[in-house]
Amino acid sequence: MKKVLLGLVLFIGMNCFAQQKSKVQEVNGIEVYLLAEPLREYETLKSGGKGIQWGSAITGGLINESIATKVTKYIKKLAKEYKYENIGFDAIIYTNGKQMTAIKFTDEKTDENDRIAIVQKIEGIPFFVMGEPITEYEFVKSIGGGLKWKSALTGGLINNSIEQDLMKFAKKMDKKFRRKQISAIIYKRGKKANAIKFTK
Repeated sequence: MKKVLLGLVLFIGMNCFAQQKSKVQEVNGIEVYLLAEPLREYETLKSGGKGIQWGSAITGGLINESIATKVTKYIKKLAKEYKYENIGFDAIIYTNGKQMTAIKFTDEKTDENDRIAIVQKIEGIPFFVMGEPITEYEFVKSIGGGLKWKSALTGGLINNSIEQDLMKFAKKMDKKFRRKQISAIIYKRGKKANAIKFTK
């Protein structure tokens, strides 16, 4: 049975009447489900506790790690830990906070479910985080994340979570989304995201 991850914050949710699907990316051969639920059945291998934290103390918080960098570092560290325990995992899932969960798929991979996920929303806006929409779309505009004040004021010791990083993009596009000028936001790498509009 698929183990559903709990603890989603209130402003992140999935709309069962308008679900958008994504083809997620891989990092070092590991599938990455950020604010996205795999279509495949899976079991969790590592969850709870503090997880693996990230920070930008070396740069005094002014140069904050991008989402893609945080994910890559986490996967590398987790793979190293699991190598000694002789445990393999297929993917990681992120829902909120500063922790990710390693999972192993329990069903057969097919063309229909391979790296396919249902994306979640932040403040009502569908987010494709390190994933590509299945639905055709057109580019609307690039969105900058801006300076992360929490990290700057604390010297990098308290760094934004992925969820908080994405919230900045959502707030900037809230009016355009409500006016139906955009349909969703895509984040792939770096410190910017793209606002898009579905064409079908």
